[in-house]
Amino acid sequence: MKVITVCGSMKFIKEMIEIAETLEMQGNCMLMPLYNPFKTRKDDYTQEEAIILDEMHKERIKLAHAILVLDVDHYIGESTKKEIQFAKKLNKEIIYYSHLIQ
Repeated sequence: MKVITVCGSMKFIKEMIEIAETLEMQGNCMLMPLYNPFKTRKDDYTQEEAIILDEMHKERIKLAHAILVLDVDHYIGESTKKEIQFAKKLNKEIIYYSHLIQ
């Protein structure tokens, strides 16, 4: 069993949920960012809330064996790029969604 943290733009939340369920059914423990359907943009959070959410996501990455990058249509946003760099510094495995669906 691997612990895998899902990273990617919240505009791909549907894909995040679907792939996390698929990988969990394969015996992996999936960690995902908080999803509030009423707050779909970063601007929906205060600066303090955004900092807390960012720190909590870094903790998920620390706990994981790997991160799964949701690069739908090969899109990787700035926040996700930072998460990839953070995971690399921690020597975490990086799995790209686009590679899984080929």
